[in-house]
Amino acid sequence: MSNHLYDGLLAGRESDSRNLFQIPLHRSWSYAEVIALSGSFANLLVETGVKPGDRVAAQIDKSVEGIALYLATIRAGAVFLPLNIAYTKAEIAYFVEDAEPALLVCDSSREAQLGELVAAVGGAMRTLDADGSGTLIDDALCFDSEFENINREARDLAAILYTSGTTGLSKGAMLSHDNLLSNAITLADYWQFEANDLLLHALPIFHTHGLFVAINTSMVVGSSMIFMARFDIDIVIQQLPRATTMMAVPTFYTRLLAHEDFNRELVSHMRLFTSGSAPLLAETHLQFEQVTGQRILERYGMTETNMNTSNPYQGERRAGTVGLALPGIEIRICDTQTGVEMPQGETGMIEVRGPNVFLGYWRKPEKTAAEFRDDGFFISGDLGLLDADGYLHIVGREKDLIISSGYNIYPKEIEVEIDTLDGVIESAVFGISNIDRGELVAAAVVLDAGSDWSETSIFQALKPVLAGFKLPRKVFFVEALPRNAMGKVQKNILREIYG
Repeated sequence: MSNHLYDGLLAGRESDSRNLFQIPLHRSWSYAEVIALSGSFANLLVETGVKPGDRVAAQIDKSVEGIALYLATIRAGAVFLPLNIAYTKAEIAYFVEDAEPALLVCDSSREAQLGELVAAVGGAMRTLDADGSGTLIDDALCFDSEFENINREARDLAAILYTSGTTGLSKGAMLSHDNLLSNAITLADYWQFEANDLLLHALPIFHTHGLFVAINTSMVVGSSMIFMARFDIDIVIQQLPRATTMMAVPTFYTRLLAHEDFNRELVSHMRLFTSGSAPLLAETHLQFEQVTGQRILERYGMTETNMNTSNPYQGERRAGTVGLALPGIEIRICDTQTGVEMPQGETGMIEVRGPNVFLGYWRKPEKTAAEFRDDGFFISGDLGLLDADGYLHIVGREKDLIISSGYNIYPKEIEVEIDTLDGVIESAVFGISNIDRGELVAAAVVLDAGSDWSETSIFQALKPVLAGFKLPRKVFFVEALPRNAMGKVQKNILREIYG
């Protein structure tokens, strides 16, 4: 049967003995092996009761088996829901209650604490550890690797990725089969990926960058990946001479540039370095060119849209810009108040339209309606301008989103936790510039008289309830938060004072 995304990525490769994943210092997985494992997983999903349209949530460490689970979910007609491995039980509880997954797969160490959550919504549970062991594997061994894919069309739902704003609850961005496939095909063509490419993959797989941009783009052309569990600078240095391409966040590049063994000769054979998920500092861009003779290709995307723009593969890659609108995708800049399109060169709201733009927010029709124009353009929430040559410059964010090491961090969620601490009157969370991570989380806190909170004690109090990347690295104690005449906290002033 026709399964739009799977067919576009892997149809005809069921007997392909070429490597899909190469695990440094371990083993390689062929296309045929990964597809066979996904078939066994898909049979297990169906036997477990997963039906077309059901959600399969995964809070798992990076592994080839985790990618096979993603493919199995698509083949079974279900909806893949990857979750950050750093999320706490309290954070996972919201996603489970909202998405009501038919199956939750997690590390065996989390099984006891998460089991009650998924049971409450009538779902099943399996485990999958970083080494590939777990009840998901054990149970799948009983099933054949042959699986007749469930029919799924272009607009059928393939994945939900949770994003958020600075206020309100997290929102599940609904991505269709064609949202994902069309973007992979566009990127493969625009970045000139071919079957003989070898991508160095050190990104997490719970994020659109590592899962959809990197893996889908590689699979759609039949290329291979050096698949690293995480970014380990020494292993990256060791593996770079084998690779032809690398996708990275800016932090990867700052750490490479600081390594004594990183030089022009090491990467002279590489054809492409891309950067995304956070702004790349112009100084990093220029320093990289001075050291290697190559220019990083920066691009711009979002959870809701995958990739929207890219600096050209052939042509000028401009430091400080995120390039041109990708083929088939429209970008415009509009007045934030009126929605009227702005003249070229003026700053306004970035709006996007194309086959990559998501279907809407899961179970939030009012929010979906508010984020789309009548003509189908999605209101990104980012501010930017288009220069005379069509290059997009990201100027800032309308909302107070913090991006640290490629992770999106939403201040309101952290402020709520700080404000619940005894002796805290109020707080304001904001980002401050950091050359390694892009931004660090900082908090300005107003205390009751006599309260003895310190930066360290606040950090420790938040540690059980917030993922590690959300924890404030700087805490400033202030007598009052700066406000405008309407009483709104002016975070721009906080950034100016403490940034």
